[in-house]
Amino acid sequence: MSPPPPPLGRGRRRAAQAFDEALDDADLVAARAALAQGRWQNARSLLVHTGDDWDRRGHRVTVLARESSCAAWAKEWLLAEPESADASVLLALAQVRRALHGKTAPDRAREACRTAAARVPADPTPWLGLLMLECALGSDEDAVRSFEAVRGRYTDHHHAHHLILARLASRRTEAGPDPLHEVYDFANWAAEQAPADSPLAILPVIAHAERYRVLAASGHQPADPAASGHWTGRRARQVMKAAFDWWLEWELEGHPRRLIDLNFLAHAKFCEGRGAEAAALFHRIGRHATPAPWSYPDRDPHTAFAAARAAALGTA
Repeated sequence: MSPPPPPLGRGRRRAAQAFDEALDDADLVAARAALAQGRWQNARSLLVHTGDDWDRRGHRVTVLARESSCAAWAKEWLLAEPESADASVLLALAQVRRALHGKTAPDRAREACRTAAARVPADPTPWLGLLMLECALGSDEDAVRSFEAVRGRYTDHHHAHHLILARLASRRTEAGPDPLHEVYDFANWAAEQAPADSPLAILPVIAHAERYRVLAASGHQPADPAASGHWTGRRARQVMKAAFDWWLEWELEGHPRRLIDLNFLAHAKFCEGRGAEAAALFHRIGRHATPAPWSYPDRDPHTAFAAARAAALGTA
């Protein structure tokens, strides 16, 4: 007998609004669904086929690790295949997620990451797990050390750069809207170091949004980003134009996390008041909205995204 249809009304609307961290990766969605049912073999096949595409591997492992029962199934996988590096890495990231939610000790997650890193020395993903943990719970020194370990294995790691930018943005809150803040310098440096076609070109936009999040949360900026003026200064306009021009030239359709960049860029263009450019980005985003930066500083991301999209597309 087939299951009953979902209820009408609020439940269906909430399901339609749900943010999916898998973004548009259909193979990842399928493997995650199988993992939730205890079929870890699908995750095994997915990671084997991902190989050393480090950005895609990091994206897939972190999304799989967020499945509530991932740690249990990764342990079962390790029992069946004790030498599996993929199982060890998946378990490490699952332990990180559990530590971030207060369900296991952070040191236990750190040890799992180090164990996985020892099995696959070239893989930045266990270090990505450590970076997630240290950015949330550790010292600045530990966060920077973990970031350098990721970057030492894959210089242009997308997720790692986003994490360290968010951490750097939280420094020197008392300085207020300082255009010379270190997060801007780091973002510009990393973007300049990257190849011409690297999505790290968008990092100055990410830095701008992350610094706004910190400033607004501390009362240095208005809670409405579009009314804050944070995106309309001379420096901000230069950053947004350079990022949008890069997107027009390169638009990397194959990058696993490109939709995160598109959401940040659409948010920036909307806040800047560039409706036509924001509309082009909203068309590319489609249904793949992301919580950040629409939630910044303390907003409902569904409402903020829908309102900005409707205004940009002229459907408000």
